[in-house]
Amino acid sequence: MDTFLAIASKRDTRRYADRPVPEDVERRILDAGRVTGSARNRQPWRFLVVESSERSDALACAVYAPDNVRGARLVVAIVSSGSMDVGRCMQNMTLAAWNDGVASCPNGIADADAARAALGLGQDDQVATVLTFGYPATGHTGESRSAEEWLERADRKPLDELVERV
Repeated sequence: MDTFLAIASKRDTRRYADRPVPEDVERRILDAGRVTGSARNRQPWRFLVVESSERSDALACAVYAPDNVRGARLVVAIVSSGSMDVGRCMQNMTLAAWNDGVASCPNGIADADAARAALGLGQDDQVATVLTFGYPATGHTGESRSAEEWLERADRKPLDELVERV
C-alpha cells in the first residue's frame, strides 16, 4: 500500500473479525516498533505480546474501553518510561499493520496498577499503552477508496485552519 494512502485511510478500529493475525504479520508489526527512531537511540520500550486469556481479561479491565482488548486477535502492551518516542513507535506499528490489512486501536490506561498486575510487572514499570490488532470486522481495507476520497471523508479540521505561514 502507498504510504500516504495508509495514513489517509487508517482509522482506529474497535471491532475485529474472528481471524488470527499470521505470525509473519505479527513479526512485521513488532519489527516496525523495534526499528522506530528514538532520541539518542535509547529505544525506551519493551513489547509484551499478551497470549494468556487470563492476563488479557485482567488487562481489559485496566483500559478505558475493555471490549477493544477482549475482541482483539493480537494484544501488545508497550512498557516504557514515557517519551514522545513511544507515540512514534505506536504509529509505526499501527501503520505497518494496516499495510497488511490489519486494523488497530491504541488503548489508554485507566488503572496503571491493574495494568502492571495483569502483566506481572513491578512498580517501576509503566504501561504506556495497549495496542489491539485484528482484521476489521467490516472487511474494509485502505485500498477500498483513493487517498483523496479518504481525505474528503475524514472528520478532521480543514488544512487551512491548521496551517499558518510565518
